[in-house]
Amino acid sequence: MLHNINPILSPELLYALRAMGHGDEIALVDANFPATSCGPDCIRADGSDASAILKAVLELLPLDEYVSDPAICMQVVGNAETIPDAVNDFQAIINETADAPRVISSVERFAFYQRASEAFAVVQTGEKRLYGNIILKKGVIG
Repeated sequence: MLHNINPILSPELLYALRAMGHGDEIALVDANFPATSCGPDCIRADGSDASAILKAVLELLPLDEYVSDPAICMQVVGNAETIPDAVNDFQAIINETADAPRVISSVERFAFYQRASEAFAVVQTGEKRLYGNIILKKGVIG
């Protein structure tokens, strides 16, 4: 055990967060997302929802301040203007927890899949809400 680290962060996830460099991305995805076949290493977090994992990750991971979109979610298919409940929750967590809070941007479903396939790692959560997916770009600690 370690002090001051949320216990829902597994050793594999802590390793990935530490190994990532500035500009690397990590995808936190819901239970429906094709995480294992997506490409990068899939870290399992089945017992936690995406909001809990996001909060725990943002307590350790700085968001990139040098890009316009350090946090990206998937648009609702057929209605890109709709903001899903999960994304509203993610925005509140970013506002409260991130070292440099930013507004979440969104991309079309297949663009999100492509971006996740190029991420450093994908974390498959037990999130059951639809569109409970977010990609974070790692920043630097000044």
